[in-house]
Amino acid sequence: MNRQQQNLFSVDPDPWELDAMDDFLAARVVFAEPPFGPYDYLVPDPLRSSIDVGRRLTVPLGRGGRSMIAWCVELLDGRSGKVHGDRQRLRPIESVMDERPLINGAMLKLAHWIADYYVTPLGQVIDTIVPSGVRSGSGTREFTYFSIHPDFRSCWRDERLTEQQRQVLNELDRFAVPLTAKQICQELGCTNSPIQSLKKRGILEAEVVRAHAHQFAVAPEDKEKPLRLNSQQARALESVSKALTERKHQTMLLHGVTGSGKTEVYLQAIEQVIAGGRQAIVLVPEISLTPQTRQRFRRRFDRIAVLHSQMSGPERHWYWQQIAAGKVDVVIGTRSAIFAPVPQLGLVIIDEEHDGSFKQDKAPRYHARDVARYRAQEAGVPLVLGSATPSIETWQNAQEGQAALLSMPDRVEDRPLPIVSIVDMRVAGGNAAGRGVLSRPLYNAMEATLKDDGQVILLLNRRGFSTFIQCPSCGETLECKDCSISLTHHRDTEMAVCHFCDFEMPVPNVCPSCDFVGIKFSGLGTQKLEAEVRRRFKDVPLLRMDTDTMRRPGAHEQALNEFRQKRVKILLGTQMIAKGLDFPDVTLVGVVNADTGLHMPDFRARERVFGLVTQVAGRTGRGPKGGRVIVQTYNPEDPAIVAASHHDYLGFAKEELGNRRALGYPPNRKLARIVVRSEKEEMAQQAVETLATALQTYADQADGMAPGSFMILGPSAAPVTRLRGFYRYHMLVFAGRDCHLGELIHQATAAIRFPDEVQWIVDVDPLDMM
Repeated sequence: MNRQQQNLFSVDPDPWELDAMDDFLAARVVFAEPPFGPYDYLVPDPLRSSIDVGRRLTVPLGRGGRSMIAWCVELLDGRSGKVHGDRQRLRPIESVMDERPLINGAMLKLAHWIADYYVTPLGQVIDTIVPSGVRSGSGTREFTYFSIHPDFRSCWRDERLTEQQRQVLNELDRFAVPLTAKQICQELGCTNSPIQSLKKRGILEAEVVRAHAHQFAVAPEDKEKPLRLNSQQARALESVSKALTERKHQTMLLHGVTGSGKTEVYLQAIEQVIAGGRQAIVLVPEISLTPQTRQRFRRRFDRIAVLHSQMSGPERHWYWQQIAAGKVDVVIGTRSAIFAPVPQLGLVIIDEEHDGSFKQDKAPRYHARDVARYRAQEAGVPLVLGSATPSIETWQNAQEGQAALLSMPDRVEDRPLPIVSIVDMRVAGGNAAGRGVLSRPLYNAMEATLKDDGQVILLLNRRGFSTFIQCPSCGETLECKDCSISLTHHRDTEMAVCHFCDFEMPVPNVCPSCDFVGIKFSGLGTQKLEAEVRRRFKDVPLLRMDTDTMRRPGAHEQALNEFRQKRVKILLGTQMIAKGLDFPDVTLVGVVNADTGLHMPDFRARERVFGLVTQVAGRTGRGPKGGRVIVQTYNPEDPAIVAASHHDYLGFAKEELGNRRALGYPPNRKLARIVVRSEKEEMAQQAVETLATALQTYADQADGMAPGSFMILGPSAAPVTRLRGFYRYHMLVFAGRDCHLGELIHQATAAIRFPDEVQWIVDVDPLDMM
């Protein structure tokens, strides 16, 4: 058929029909698992009224059309020219899952930034921002909540009411949140009748919401009045208040020594935020700090929400609803609390901002501090970073004027910083007090402290009993079957455990390689320390806090309450006891092995050791009795140990910045770590070399890339070469501070495809070099 005949018999639509075909709505969606998208789908007319950005959809995927859950991230007009395909080619959406969006526009913009900066698929990021308990509607059903109608809140006492009706209104007036009829009746021991009568008269209003079935309000405690600030606290608060009043973003580093009263500055700043009808987010590094922080904040504020990883799905969902509804003034939590959906954000505070736990170790590998900075900038609100030992990156930002420096170099009430004594363990084991790990100075100090009714904290940042299991005959070391890591002996279960993949096996009686009887256990963990302390101080109540003992929900709060009430005299554990805890009767802190982690193949090793020793030293001397610190070390001349013993952060930071500058490490340059893994070592090695070549080629050809500003270190085998059965190779990618390193890596590697046997990850601004 010729062209004329084709036109004659064509069934192509007329121009006005083409306009009608272009008039359609498409949804751009992303998935939280491969293939991540984005993909465009047709919105059928019946679903137009219920679809919205931020809701989840079910869509057909692949040739088989299997239903998949997707996030709607954009709605596109068919006439915009942005849709990938025309109406005829787009597959229609099957259904809309959510009654309302689970993520709003501001948080979706934040998700896009995280996805770009940390080289992570957008769907994975959104799944991280919106907790699984919220996505599943976990543990909820519909409840009717009652509150006093706004028209009667100030005048209900003038109404003619029965005694029970007055009791109901008094109860609702006493609480900061609406209550169910069941809650009111349980509190007052009354029937439902006075509640329904007040509702009919319009004095009470009812709201039906989907809520957690077992969440009951707690009567507010007697409120604590703000404390009088010293001059240093007052100056810091004045700076924060000025930014709050002007409603502008400013990053502020509150550098205060341990015990300088940083928390009181936070509290009084938050009072100003709440008075302005806005909300605050407060991040803490450890779950163990959450109960103490919550109690301190609850003594000031009524409407507190707590978010952390040990919460159940229903608990997190209930809090999430309360926060989104504006019924919470202060959100307290660990890393993920930065995603709390507060409707009127007024202030973000990160306490102990230097702590490594603010960095996520799986995709998306975000750092809560940097996410908080972006979110605060977008909302135009202040960000306060508090620490006695700021991260080197934050300190340099303050030195360069990118963050305002608020200094609080003295403790409250002019209390002195504790005296720190270093015990050189190379000299006859620190003049060991008998066989064991406690040096004579530390043992004697513990005896004196306990005799004086004081409390003791002992830090050892290594869990287990013995960290090394070896045959003295053939030299064979017991290693994990899936990791190139020595197994740790856990004496309570008599198991050898891998602390990387949790593989465990019974401790052998004979060597698996040569059958020699007499396996040698060496190295020191918290279990061995606990056994020695119990042996030396038989009648003294003792408690161990590490991840082995704190797995049960509520275990942190219970342990710290026992210590606070002095039912426990000696608290020993890992880094979870080193930060933020405030116990005035602690008059002695012992650092049992300050060298743990000092010689790791990581440019941040000294910074971590300095911070840990300084932070745990700050747990003592916070009361009128004063305090002292004893540090046991085999490296007494190390700069980090020496600086920590003198509470000299400024000196340490100056030397550390000089070392980083000389070596070209952050914060002087941007850094990303790429790790490739495979069960076949040669495939991992080939893949990482392919990536390195692609990156170098792209950087050489990129416009605006200054000579020498881009460098690859490696590739090489990772320090932990085999992990969970996979061989691992890695490389470090350096670029100038102004380089968008994530975008560079994404562009350079976008076309690379590896077999399914090879996986690789990008960690921008890494904290873990292992």
